[in-house]
Amino acid sequence: MRMRRMMAAAMVVGLLVAAPAAMGADGFEFKDTEGKCLDLLKDGKVLTRYMYEVDTSDKAKTFDTAKVFTHVFNAEGTEPITKGSGGLYPHHRGIFLGFSRLQYDGNKRSDWWHVRNVAQRHQKFVELKATPDKAVSTMLIHWNDGQGKPVVVEERTQTVYATKAPDLMTMDFVSKLTAARSDIELNGDPEHAGMQFRPSQKVAKNKSAKYLFPDEKITTKNVSKERDLAWAAESFEIDGKKYTVQHMNHPGNPTGTRYSAYRNYGRFGAFTTAKVKEGESLTLRYRLYVATGEHFDREAMQKRYEAFVQDTK
Repeated sequence: MRMRRMMAAAMVVGLLVAAPAAMGADGFEFKDTEGKCLDLLKDGKVLTRYMYEVDTSDKAKTFDTAKVFTHVFNAEGTEPITKGSGGLYPHHRGIFLGFSRLQYDGNKRSDWWHVRNVAQRHQKFVELKATPDKAVSTMLIHWNDGQGKPVVVEERTQTVYATKAPDLMTMDFVSKLTAARSDIELNGDPEHAGMQFRPSQKVAKNKSAKYLFPDEKITTKNVSKERDLAWAAESFEIDGKKYTVQHMNHPGNPTGTRYSAYRNYGRFGAFTTAKVKEGESLTLRYRLYVATGEHFDREAMQKRYEAFVQDTK
């Protein structure tokens, strides 16, 4: 039985490690610092940075590199507007995905949110493709247990579309999660699981995060009771400049999705639970819109969400 499971896991991994095709185009360009990070540049300026370094030389560095995540940069391409390691809640990092209660191998349960004795390990780039209109990066990521063996095999695709100021970017975040060796249950709670966005540590100091929801009756005090919201948005301030982020939840995601969107330090995102059979996959889809300035226009955000749904039919 164990041999069959190992063979099934190997087949799953084999299906996902197709050779990448790296391309460049006017406007978008990928620049990989091997073993460290992948930059996406727009017109020569860093727009996003996918962080995948692994450093196990000591306990602190092991923790700091235990999960993959993506930074978003300011309009000048000089500084991330997202948080890296360290600071308030050091496991919150940029654009990230995790579950604090992931059950596997029967009744085993581990924490891929705080990354306690487990890790998300980048394996390779499956595809890197840039055109004038968009840039697509697909990464193979193993969610490894304490023995370094994959429990979940993730194929994460980030598609960034060309935008104009004041927009910084629109990104489609698609995660295909395959149960590599046993049935799994993705679980946790809205505070400690799901696909999240964490702004710079500077926001934790100035406590500037504010939130907006599809219905004016929904506030930070009652949003946790809502299910399957189309989107949530926040604004925050860094060095005197304001930013707006809209987080969109695809209707094809598992029902019961809840938004955590009320912390003044700005971490917010969508959480759902799901069970996945061994060898099968679950695909989660989200879209992030990031802009300079504060743009709390509920009608515009709803139209942006409707465009997301239409684009992915």
